[in-house]
Amino acid sequence: MSIGERIRELRMKKGLSLTELANRAGVAKSYISSVERQIQLNPSIQFLNKISAVLGVNVQQLILEDDPQGEEMDIEWLKLAREAMESGVSKEQFKQFLEFQKWQKSNSSD
Repeated sequence: MSIGERIRELRMKKGLSLTELANRAGVAKSYISSVERQIQLNPSIQFLNKISAVLGVNVQQLILEDDPQGEEMDIEWLKLAREAMESGVSKEQFKQFLEFQKWQKSNSSD
């Protein structure tokens, strides 16, 4: 489930309209809508902080995929992910880095 889908689900559970959530969080309704519709895929940590406060959850609950094994993510990984987000690294850039690392590893064993 994407960040936008989780925001929409939590907003609906709280019985909030887009307008109500936008007003309470102090963010643009159109921006929330674009996140929910997955047009905006990399919302800022500031936006997530504002939205999570209104929805009564922590930011981690918005950004982390549910772990099917029920294991908690290592705190160090969370810090690294947060640092990457705050430094402006996009998800796409991070995915490209991981793909490069996989490629490099597969080619180094030859």
